[in-house]
Amino acid sequence: MATGELITAVIVDDHAAIAAGVRYWCERADPPIALIDADGRLANVWTGPGAAADVVILDLELTPRKPEFGELRRLVDSGRRVVVYSQHADDATVIKCIDLGALAYLTKREGPEHLVPAVRAAAGGAPYTGPSLSGALVADTSPDRPRLSPRETEVLRAWFASSSKELVAAKLNITAKTVDTHITRVRIKYANAGRAARTKSELVTRALDDGLITLEELSGSTPHM
Repeated sequence: MATGELITAVIVDDHAAIAAGVRYWCERADPPIALIDADGRLANVWTGPGAAADVVILDLELTPRKPEFGELRRLVDSGRRVVVYSQHADDATVIKCIDLGALAYLTKREGPEHLVPAVRAAAGGAPYTGPSLSGALVADTSPDRPRLSPRETEVLRAWFASSSKELVAAKLNITAKTVDTHITRVRIKYANAGRAARTKSELVTRALDDGLITLEELSGSTPHM
């Protein structure tokens, strides 16, 4: 989004008090953030005013009472920018949400001093690392980070074999903006893992190193670097 434009966010939380509190913080932010309340219904993220919101603030526990990992994946795969705002504080849940493509993970103990900047960062397609996420990342010593979602890997592989993001979009039946969002998230994950990939050729190198694509597969294409 362009600098200076009003940021819009839609919150999906089945607790009215939480939604009201977030609205209060957003209205008093400088500059303010326009908040749309989805009334705890996921459908309202896809239709009406919520469909055009820059950022989705997602509670993981909606009806039925279970973590909405599938919905998070669907939002991310469609190119939506998501800030998870949840009561879950365990490291496994935090890391899973980031792996699925959430740009920030905050617990409901983390107030406006973290939620407001997280929403601003997400609106620009950038990550935000709050205390919960920071602690989870420190605790996560698995050797296979960064972990890309299946959709991110699919987009990345298609991009390596194409000369433009528009061609990737046509091939995968998504928009060029969604392609760009997925590639941006991949770059963020590599940067967070200390393996920055600022160019397409650097991403190809990282993908080869991590076994996401082989030299034989690349040999049949001439990607524009």
